[in-house]
Amino acid sequence: MSTDLSIPSSDSALVSRRSFLGAAAASSAAFTILPSHLLGQEGKTAPSKKVNVAIIGTGGQGIVNMRALLDEPDAQIVALCDINPESDYSMFYYGGKAGLNPASELVKEKYGQACPTYNNYHEMLDREDIDAVLVATPDHSHGMIALDVIAKGKHIYCEKPLCRTVYETRRVTEAAKQAGVATQLGNYGHSSEDIRILCEWIWDGAIGDVTEVHAWTTTGARRWTEFTERPTEQPPVPEGFDWQQWLGPVRDRPYHPAYAPVRWRAWWQFGSGTIGDFACHHLDSAFWALKLDQCNSFDIDASSHGATDETCPGASIIYFDVPARAGMKPVRIHWYEGGVMPPRPAELEARRSLGDHGVLFKGTKGSILGGGWARSPRIIPEEKMRAYKRPEKTIARVPGHHRDWINACLGKGAASTHFDYSGPLTEFTLMGNVALRSRTKLNFDWKNLNVTNFADANKFIKPEFREGINI
Repeated sequence: MSTDLSIPSSDSALVSRRSFLGAAAASSAAFTILPSHLLGQEGKTAPSKKVNVAIIGTGGQGIVNMRALLDEPDAQIVALCDINPESDYSMFYYGGKAGLNPASELVKEKYGQACPTYNNYHEMLDREDIDAVLVATPDHSHGMIALDVIAKGKHIYCEKPLCRTVYETRRVTEAAKQAGVATQLGNYGHSSEDIRILCEWIWDGAIGDVTEVHAWTTTGARRWTEFTERPTEQPPVPEGFDWQQWLGPVRDRPYHPAYAPVRWRAWWQFGSGTIGDFACHHLDSAFWALKLDQCNSFDIDASSHGATDETCPGASIIYFDVPARAGMKPVRIHWYEGGVMPPRPAELEARRSLGDHGVLFKGTKGSILGGGWARSPRIIPEEKMRAYKRPEKTIARVPGHHRDWINACLGKGAASTHFDYSGPLTEFTLMGNVALRSRTKLNFDWKNLNVTNFADANKFIKPEFREGINI
């Protein structure tokens, strides 16, 4: 494929690069011999109609994304990259082993042959036959890798949050827009029926003007580590694990299993804590339905338990005060994590639970519980739900989150959570971390990425990178 930076207008835009895997510098050259079903026989999709996808980051969530792509008939995983051969991810919902070796086995199981594997993603991105890249690395390397992918003119799917910090998120969003590549964030609830129903109800006036949103997860940073300061021990790096490449843009420090693999999310230098993990899911419906991207500034305040200069909090409450915008009233967004819960709404029946994850919209004429990733929306109490006349469906539905991105790569319109939408969503949520680390109520000039009332907070918007790294 040429390095034309525009989104292909049709499937034919993919035909010109059929050196499929060629002489790639990789470990599995035998993959250049294609099984017959990849040549358009047996009713399968021919190679000229496929999107060639490379994966950077084959940990647990990377494996989850791979499984989804392997089910798409016009997507072909042609290369894998990771600096870790294998680790145990059983503490998470996807469970089991993950890393370059298990990922390679999945490809071999699907296609009958393994695909090329890499430890250095720069080498992989030099291949002309790669159309699109899925990034599922730890948060701290999202920005660096995404910019390199976009600079090569390749379409990109990136796990949430889009980047670890607000500044990197803005850089990636602007670069993708300029390049014209197809983009998608891994907040898969955005492709659901539930989030569309929620938006249609809010815009229909089902609960009047929304004045409060409460979103929560019982997860906190102590799920990932009990450390609150850097460990002093210096155990050996596991065999095959490239620690320096894993650090990427972050300043050097000795390896410790409290950081990686698996447990990086609780550390400010590597992850973005619980709000980085869940808010692009839980606050997505509020961001869309309440048109939060239409404001120029907002205030953020936070309180927490267990946060240090090194690690994210075990529990916190964050408040986003958003002014009137796009014909909507001012709204206060409450974020709860680590077991802190919102007040139970009086109209919720005693038999019903708020659950470990959720979102509650409170309006001048009632309340809606759910909508999006956590649970299906329902007006409460149930009596009001039954009496509500639902509006016509006005938002386009999508056939699936990864399917949506593959369609965009084929030039069939933008994906629903493209970076022009999900970049601002990520920026909004990550300002919660800026407030947590600043320990001060902040006023944020969103357009200019600047805290106007406490200059010291701006160091948390734009991080310092390792020498030689320029993002």
